[in-house]
Amino acid sequence: MKKLIVLGILSIFTTYGLKAQNEIDALRYSRLNYSGSARFVAMGGAFGALGADFTSLSHNPAGIGLYRSSEISITPSISITNTEATLNGTFRDDSRYNFNLGSVGIVMNNNLESRNPQSLWKNIQFGFGLNRMANFNNRVSIESENLVSSYLTSYWENAQGIHPDDLGTFDTRLAYDTELLFITDSAGWGYGIDKPYGGVNQRKNIESKGSINEMVFTLGANYNNRLYLGATIGVPYIRYYETATFTETALADDNTVFNSMSRTDWLETTGTGLNFKFGLIFRATDWLRLGGAIHTPTFYNSMADDYSSTMRSKFDNGYSATADANGFYEYELNTPMRAIGSIGFIIGKAGVISADYEFVDYSNARLRAPDYDFYDENNAIRSIYQKANNLRFGTEWRYGALNFRGGYGISANPYVYGTNSALSSYSLGIGIRERSFYFDMAWVYSSYDDEYYLYNGNVNAANTTTMNNTFMVTLGIKY
Repeated sequence: MKKLIVLGILSIFTTYGLKAQNEIDALRYSRLNYSGSARFVAMGGAFGALGADFTSLSHNPAGIGLYRSSEISITPSISITNTEATLNGTFRDDSRYNFNLGSVGIVMNNNLESRNPQSLWKNIQFGFGLNRMANFNNRVSIESENLVSSYLTSYWENAQGIHPDDLGTFDTRLAYDTELLFITDSAGWGYGIDKPYGGVNQRKNIESKGSINEMVFTLGANYNNRLYLGATIGVPYIRYYETATFTETALADDNTVFNSMSRTDWLETTGTGLNFKFGLIFRATDWLRLGGAIHTPTFYNSMADDYSSTMRSKFDNGYSATADANGFYEYELNTPMRAIGSIGFIIGKAGVISADYEFVDYSNARLRAPDYDFYDENNAIRSIYQKANNLRFGTEWRYGALNFRGGYGISANPYVYGTNSALSSYSLGIGIRERSFYFDMAWVYSSYDDEYYLYNGNVNAANTTTMNNTFMVTLGIKY
């Protein structure tokens, strides 16, 4: 059982290709890597007790209650992702650049105190805009010799006794149509392949892109400059694109006609969801703030996968063949709820120190569809993933109009077995704050380790490390 579970722990940035909707998709769209404004990122995302930053609308919406004026902000950024992979002693690396928008939004403040000085409700605020919640841009290269098995070995084993018309559309049938899988016994429908026990060089390149962006509609209020309340309607939308190409080449002439084969899997996933976030911030004293927030599960009721696979074969006699298959499927996904507790220490006008604790249970994600029960996939989610305790720390120190910031975050390992895939991040930033505008810059470095199996069979896992450097600036105008 443990072996089967470990084989299921594939990298969160790829899919099998044989089936598009599985436990890997559930984790990919549940595990968020926090982006947003430069100030938010520079302080490690530890804003649950601080507020007055647009990105907090997607984390603790009570943060909107600390706005004393209206403002507009925008955050462009550039991300550089590097990936290293080692399989059976062979090392490969790759990288990908991406320009994106971390956040853009507007907060409108209504000063109730100016109309009624006796009112305990000091301000009411409304915010609208967009925050980036996850970034999928990556490129991975893996390569190794295999002297034990071939990519086609599992096809060979699974095809035995099956009529060609009943072979699997996205696997054994593709191999049969490209003559990589051939009939050896037409009476019992026995099949053969040229390299059942290896002797091949294997290489895989996976390129992914896309993101989760969340549109937020937030309402907040300030009660007596002591209690700040907020609620957000979040409308996240997923755009994910992946192209994975596997190539296998014979190592030596061993009286077989096989020269090489390749398989390219393409996937496009789109989806729009709905969630609700509720939060509060309590100013216990002039130097201590406490915060808390609850995020409901995100209900993606309109997920759609458009996918295709193409297999190509090449033989020593010069013959080659190509076959392909494609599919489209609509389904639903519920990601886990989240609970956040926060504390902030206000050190006069000199600076702040803050910390956030976030709880999320990745095993609670669920896939659903009217025509399929996803029993095996949801059971895999329960078995493979676990509860996670995520921590974020941040600080900011002021010197005149200048603000110097730093942060650290740890997103805990979501897996029960396998490599510890905790994601750690370090950030720095600087900003200028004036009465009518502000300008912030930030840099964040994050990394995590993972395991990746080239295919489901007798293969070792590749050990991968993904490292990301993101640079961003935020321009805000107050009015």
